[in-house]
Amino acid sequence: MTTASGLVVVDKPAGVTSHDVVARVRRLAGTRKVGHAGTLDPMATGVLVLGVNRATRLLGHLMLTEKGYDATVRLGAATTTDDAEGEVVSTASTAALTEPVVREALAGFVGELQQVPTAVSAIKVDGKRAYQRVRDGEEVELKARAVTVHELTVGEVRLGDDHVDVDVSMRCSSGTYVRAIARDAGRLLGVGGHLTALRRTAVGSFDLAAASTLDELAESFAMLPIADAARSTFPSRELDDEQAADVRVGRALDVPLDGLTAVFAPEGEFLALYEPRDGVARAAAVFV
Repeated sequence: MTTASGLVVVDKPAGVTSHDVVARVRRLAGTRKVGHAGTLDPMATGVLVLGVNRATRLLGHLMLTEKGYDATVRLGAATTTDDAEGEVVSTASTAALTEPVVREALAGFVGELQQVPTAVSAIKVDGKRAYQRVRDGEEVELKARAVTVHELTVGEVRLGDDHVDVDVSMRCSSGTYVRAIARDAGRLLGVGGHLTALRRTAVGSFDLAAASTLDELAESFAMLPIADAARSTFPSRELDDEQAADVRVGRALDVPLDGLTAVFAPEGEFLALYEPRDGVARAAAVFV
């Protein structure tokens, strides 16, 4: 059993759940203490960041970071899940759609949005996951919430009478549903829409270049040590011996911080995440 702590960046394949990936990494790492930052749907591929041992406590903070996606939107059909795994509930001809009209519609989904999450989501409604309520035959209406799409680039637009496929790349805040953008773009154009492909290209500073497949991890288990993970993810600050001693017992520090910051002992040990609060730096999470 490993006692080392760190992050594992996986390039998730299609057809498996995020929990399946966690289970595989638990076996490879030899520890039950493995979690992930941000679920990917079974049909989706790409970056899934996992924490091992103490690094699982970093994951809640990683989930608040910006994410990147490549996706294919199909216009001309709406589905129960807003992706290709759901049942088709309506279709419409796309013969009248032109490339400029499609591009203009998608360009409108940049900036701060009030987005209604897809009904088949992991959001809890009265203590029960929304997707479970849908599977149980219940009608689910989720409230709109604020999300931010920092950038949305439209790639190839493949026109057709029965459907139009559009490749997009985007950077967005955590909590943004790409499936919901496909759904809403289809509604805006009056033809319905859903996702046929989704690949997460980045979670914060971790991108596909840093990711390993499960087969690669089985051959050589690559884990980013927790100190390196903290330095690559958050602003960092080196402390003196007295300050480090205060951090070890969770005391506030009289040091200026601009935001959530990783703090380190003089010898380089990662100690905690601190944040500015009430005029001082206070512990958000202590790791020693």
